[in-house]
Amino acid sequence: MHSITRSLSRAFTISAYSSNVQPTIVAARFYPACCHGVQFYRCPRQEQRYRNLVQRYRRKLRASYNKFSAIPDNTVVQGRFHSYIEDGGIIYRCLRGPGESKPEKVLSVEWLKGGEGEEEEEEEEEEEEEEEEGSLQRVRLSPGESLMAATVKAPHQEEARCIVVRLSDMTTPHHPLLILDNVFSFEWASDNTLFYSRQEGLKCQSVYRLDLNEAGARNTLVYEEHDPEFFVEVGRSGDGQLLTLNSTSKSSSEVRVICSSAPDHAPALVQPRQPGLVYYAEHSRGELYILANTGPNQEYQLLKAPLSSPSMRSWLPVYTPSAGWAVKDMELLQDHCVFTIRHPSGRLHLQTVPLKDPTRVSSLELPLWACGLESQRASQTDTQSFRFLLFSPVCPPSANIYSPSPHQILTEQGPPQERPHHSCQTTRLEAPSKDGTMVPITLLHRQPLADLGSAPMLVHVYGAYGLDLNMAFSPDKRLLLDRGWALAYCHVRGGGERGLGWHRAGRLERKQRGVEDLAACLQRLHDLGVSTPDRTALTARSAGAVLVGALCNQQPQLLRAITVQAPFLDVLGTMQDPSLPLTVEERGEWGDPLTSPQHRDNIASYCPCCNITPQHYPSMLITAYQGDSRVPVSGVEKYVTRLKAAVDTHSSLGMLKPEIRVILDLQPGRDHFGPEDFELSLCESARQMAFLHMELGLDKTADHKKRRG
Repeated sequence: MHSITRSLSRAFTISAYSSNVQPTIVAARFYPACCHGVQFYRCPRQEQRYRNLVQRYRRKLRASYNKFSAIPDNTVVQGRFHSYIEDGGIIYRCLRGPGESKPEKVLSVEWLKGGEGEEEEEEEEEEEEEEEEGSLQRVRLSPGESLMAATVKAPHQEEARCIVVRLSDMTTPHHPLLILDNVFSFEWASDNTLFYSRQEGLKCQSVYRLDLNEAGARNTLVYEEHDPEFFVEVGRSGDGQLLTLNSTSKSSSEVRVICSSAPDHAPALVQPRQPGLVYYAEHSRGELYILANTGPNQEYQLLKAPLSSPSMRSWLPVYTPSAGWAVKDMELLQDHCVFTIRHPSGRLHLQTVPLKDPTRVSSLELPLWACGLESQRASQTDTQSFRFLLFSPVCPPSANIYSPSPHQILTEQGPPQERPHHSCQTTRLEAPSKDGTMVPITLLHRQPLADLGSAPMLVHVYGAYGLDLNMAFSPDKRLLLDRGWALAYCHVRGGGERGLGWHRAGRLERKQRGVEDLAACLQRLHDLGVSTPDRTALTARSAGAVLVGALCNQQPQLLRAITVQAPFLDVLGTMQDPSLPLTVEERGEWGDPLTSPQHRDNIASYCPCCNITPQHYPSMLITAYQGDSRVPVSGVEKYVTRLKAAVDTHSSLGMLKPEIRVILDLQPGRDHFGPEDFELSLCESARQMAFLHMELGLDKTADHKKRRG
């Protein structure tokens, strides 16, 4: 299976910022479980109210996470003989089939710390102040289920380590067969051959073959990428017959294949890379099935070619989606190809293409509440059905099985159309942007649309790299919904919601369109009577903060507060520094200001750090991570200095309206994607919710209601 929207956990986001409006800067540096010892608000009464809110939201968030602790996810792997379940950093296996079997421990992240006995594990549990455990990232079984490989990522680290264990002999389960460092992706070719890509910092440009035999283990370099704009990942075809070495950049790709039955042969190139050509390869019954952007308007279509002659001149079209429909994922079964397609309205569909007769395409509309779909790795023995999870930000994932014959979906809770929605309404809207383009909006709410005039609203945006806005289930978002918030998701240009063209329309010299789309979405929601500017907050992380920061410079009157995490705000400064890890790789998204004056002028026109001006900014809570290699602290300092000067000037003119706070929440660690530790993550979310509650005046509303009561 090849996921078109797969996340390689390398979204480019470099920069963070902060400042305080009165006119000192509040910097919350490295505080632990809560905000003890850190002053977020200058007024003691406000500070105490804020601390009380943080504690309250911590309790509510913990209860929300406990409520949804049993939701299905991708932590179950089906082997030929056993089912493998991850729990608390340990993988257990049980025999498949009827009846119950005692779970057997087969792998633990503790092994990376050298713990070998139960007594030692108990001692480590008592000393929880010591080094934090890692988290399991990816698990793969060898074809004969005799070996397992799993990557473990330590907190605050970019690179992962791979543990290989022997399953056929579990007499000494506390001794891994071997441990590999700096592994990103990996797949088994056979029971004694593992291919893996090696990660160095934020680069992944080499693939190795690991051969295991009685004499020991031997590593062999199989492929090395020399273009710094390309990232290499190892994949495996659905039928297990081929391994794929996928080299991808922001604008093109190249695939090499290796037969699993001949792993020592040199990789065969499918089609040499060429500018603008993006493709992925699958395999079934001796033929390659290729998903490439060779369709009308450079959108995806399905083609096929003989394995013996795989180049582009042999590609024959098999299936082309209708105009305006965006391919989000593809799963190749034994006799069918199943596409996850997004309709222009935003609704998700499954479209099934029979490989023997591709003209008989069937379509199945997924329920209105479903905002996202995640495929689950199927059992090695099940090649006729497609397993996946359906979810929305406020509806927990439901496990589903789709069978092309008889063309139906079954779930653990009945057909997905009959699933209870917990009184949540999903409204799909469109907003006319400055150039007339209609921009999709997904609005989640409990009250009827007509009753949302005074509701607080949290708006989400991303708009970069052709990736869809993250709409995975979050107990945090569910808690806000239950407390009367409206949640709006703006699918602006630069993202991938409406296909590859939607991304092209919002990258490079067209980045300003994403800002205009976001402003249009906010204006449309307010015009419909959904919340008001003084009750509206905007949230984003990573590259999504480019649009947020630009909007705050251009139209700050549309909202009251923002929260951003690991935000990219110094676009121009970053893209002019090729020594940074991702600058060269990201030129296809932002441009190259060093060689193109046009690119430089364009970036400078919207770059948040370059366009700060004395005016009334929204209140801001910026969460940054000190060791984040994607977000250098220097970007934070530059933004802070410039924003502080602008706020000082505006304040000296007596132009302040409500009090504004811009708070830098600077945390330790190297993880760009936030803390993996549950308690730290819980506290971070509680701080953000308490901040929004204070800045939108919701605490005053609650106090007023109490007094009236």
